[in-house]
Amino acid sequence: MDMIKKTENYIQQQLAGDSSGHDWWHIYRVRELALHIGNEEKADLFIVELAALLHDIGDWKFHGTEKGPEIATAWLGSLGARTDIINHVSSIIAELSFKGAGVRAAMSSLEGMVVQDADRLDAIGAIGIARCFAFGGSRQREIYNQDIKPVMHQSYEAYKASKGTTINHFYEKLLLLKDRMNTAAGKRLAASRHAFMEQYLARFMSEWSGKE
Repeated sequence: MDMIKKTENYIQQQLAGDSSGHDWWHIYRVRELALHIGNEEKADLFIVELAALLHDIGDWKFHGTEKGPEIATAWLGSLGARTDIINHVSSIIAELSFKGAGVRAAMSSLEGMVVQDADRLDAIGAIGIARCFAFGGSRQREIYNQDIKPVMHQSYEAYKASKGTTINHFYEKLLLLKDRMNTAAGKRLAASRHAFMEQYLARFMSEWSGKE
């Protein structure tokens, strides 16, 4: 069994039963998007696929701290992967996460840019909306509270500590992603997903106000 297939099976087992929007099907969609974008951008598709499969393993949202690079390194090492492959995939995982509205952190490789774009595309649009509410529910967050305003976090620590409402998360992160895409393909695909979120939020606020 090759490295990709073993990693796919490993991730399916690790994420079984997740209901926060970070399940196997999120990984599946990110992989498909990443391979599509990576092919268009002429990236190394082997690195892209491995990083897409492993990108959420050990995520700080579930472990309190970012353990992904460490877990990915151990896993790939157990499969006999070359050191350069391990280091590349681990660095992508370390750099991937959104770190706050006021924090700009560039990916250091084309393959990282591709996987980050794919991950961010799955956070916006119709699926992104569904995932946002699933995650908010898993964290017992209010759907919306008009007395709690969005916060444009200026540090990764402040972003990680945020306890805002699910609707606020659209303004604090999701609506910012379109303009933070790395690749031409990512930017193109993000446009319609972003527009759909704007339409959804306008409808939400109209119904919330009772003036639709």
